[in-house]
Amino acid sequence: MVSQALPRPSHDGDTVQPTLSKTPQADTCSSGTTIIIAGEKTEDDVSRDPPYCILPERQKIFIMITASFAGVISPLSSTIYFPALTTLADAMDVSIGRINLTIMAYLIFQGLAPSFIGSFSDTHGRRPAYLICFTIYLGANIGLALQSNYAALMVLRCVQACGSSGTIALGSAVVADVSTRAERGKYIGYASMGVTLGPALGPVIGGLLDHFLGWRWIFWFLTILGGVFFLLIIAIFPETCRAVVGNGSIPASRWNRPLLSVLLPPVNRQDTPQDTTTTTLPKRPNPFRSALLANDKENLLILVYSAFLYAGLVMVLSTLSPELVTKYDFNSIQVGLCYLPMGLGSLTSRWTVGTLLDVNFRREARLQNLPIIKNQQQDITSFNIERARLTVTIPLMYLASIVFIAYGWVMNYKTSLAGPVITLFVGSHLITGAFTALSTLIVDVNRQSPATAVAANNLFRCLLGAGATAVAAPMIDSWGIGWTATFIALMWVVLSPAMWAIYRWGLGWRKLKVGGGEE
Repeated sequence: MVSQALPRPSHDGDTVQPTLSKTPQADTCSSGTTIIIAGEKTEDDVSRDPPYCILPERQKIFIMITASFAGVISPLSSTIYFPALTTLADAMDVSIGRINLTIMAYLIFQGLAPSFIGSFSDTHGRRPAYLICFTIYLGANIGLALQSNYAALMVLRCVQACGSSGTIALGSAVVADVSTRAERGKYIGYASMGVTLGPALGPVIGGLLDHFLGWRWIFWFLTILGGVFFLLIIAIFPETCRAVVGNGSIPASRWNRPLLSVLLPPVNRQDTPQDTTTTTLPKRPNPFRSALLANDKENLLILVYSAFLYAGLVMVLSTLSPELVTKYDFNSIQVGLCYLPMGLGSLTSRWTVGTLLDVNFRREARLQNLPIIKNQQQDITSFNIERARLTVTIPLMYLASIVFIAYGWVMNYKTSLAGPVITLFVGSHLITGAFTALSTLIVDVNRQSPATAVAANNLFRCLLGAGATAVAAPMIDSWGIGWTATFIALMWVVLSPAMWAIYRWGLGWRKLKVGGGEE
C-alpha cells in the first residue's frame, strides 16, 4: 500500500499540518492500489509526529518566566514615572501639561517600535532582537539620568520607549514558540508575571526613589535593572524562534546561542526527534507587516477593540495621581501605594483568566470534535477558536464596564479610600483579563508571526492610549471623574458588537481568507 500524507503549503508559504481525522479517507486506483488521500491523518499518525516543542516542562516555564520578567521594563518604565511628574515639572521649570506630553510621546513610540523589532525577531530570532532592545534601552536610561532640560527629557523618553516596548511583543512570541493553543492559557500566569508586576510596583518604586533619592535615581534604577536582564539574555536565554530552531531540535547558529551553551560541551541531538514542519518565513524583516494585519477584518476588529480597552485603562492610570493629590492630599509615596490595587488585580487575572481560557478551549474542543493531543499544535481550520476565546472575553468586558462606572463615582464623591481601592482592584482584574484573552486570540489567528501580531496589538493600543492620555485631564476638568469613567464604560459597551461579530462570523471569515487552508 502506498501512503501519501504530505503537508500542504499555505498561501503565504508556511508549512501546514495535515488535517486530523479518526479514519483516513482512501481511494483505489485502477491498479487496485489503495492510496490515503493527502492531508488526512489518523490520531495514531499525529501522536508519532515530532512534538511541538522538545523542551522539558521546567525549561519551558523558565524560558517564559525569563521572557516575562524581561518584559517588565516596558510597563515599569512607563508607570515608575507617574509619582515624579510634579517633581520633574519643577526641576525642568515647565508645566504639568508639558510633562504629560512626554507620557504621550512615550506611548506613541511604544506603539511604533515593536512593529520593527517584532518583524525582525520573527525572521532572525528572539535573542538578537532582545539584545538590540536592551542596548537601546540602557543608552536611553543613562542619558535620562544625566540630562537636565525638557527637550532632552522628551527625546530620550522616546528612545527609552523604543528600547523597552519590544520586550512585550518578544515575550508573547516566546510563549507561542514553545506552547500549543490548547495549553497557552495555562502558561499565561508565568508569561505575564513581569508585565503585570510593572504597573503594580512601578509607581511604588518611583514614589520611594523620588521621595528619598531624587528623580534621577528613577533612571539609574532602570539602568541597573536593564543591565541585569541584558546579561541574563547573553548568558542563559536560548533561541526559541521556530523559523530558526524549529521545535528546539535544530541548533541555532553559534553566534545566536547563550554564552553558557557555547562554553559547555554540545548536547548530543542524535536521538532527538527532528522537526520537519518548521515555519518558513521571508528572511527580510518588514516593519509594516504589523500594520498590514489590519487589512483583515477579523484582525482589525480585535486590534481596535483591544485598543479601546487599553485607552480607557490608560485614562484612569494617567489621571489617578492628580486625582489622589487633589481629593485626598496624598504625597508621592501614598500615591504610589494606591497604584498597587490595580497592579495586583492585573496580576491575579493572569491565573484566573488563563485557567478559564484553557478550560473553555477543552470544552469547545469536545463540542467541536477536536481531539487534543499533548504537545501537538493541531489544525484549527474548522475549529472555532474565536468562540473558545470570546466566551471568556465578552462577560469580562461587560462586568469591567460596570465596575469602572462605580470607580468614577466613588472617586467623584470622595468616599472612604476603600471605595477607589476596591473598585480599582476588581476593575483592573476584569479589564486585564479581557485584554489578555484578546491578545491570546490575535496570536492564535496569526500563528505564523506571533511577534508581529503582538506588535500590531501594541501599535493600535499605544497610539490610541497616547490620544487618551492627551484628552483625559481636560475631560475630567470639564466633566468630572464620575462622568469621565461613565463615558469610558459606555464606549466599551457601544463598541462591544464588534466582539459579537467575531464570535458569530470569525470562523467563516478565516476560512474564506485562506481558502480552507490553515491560517
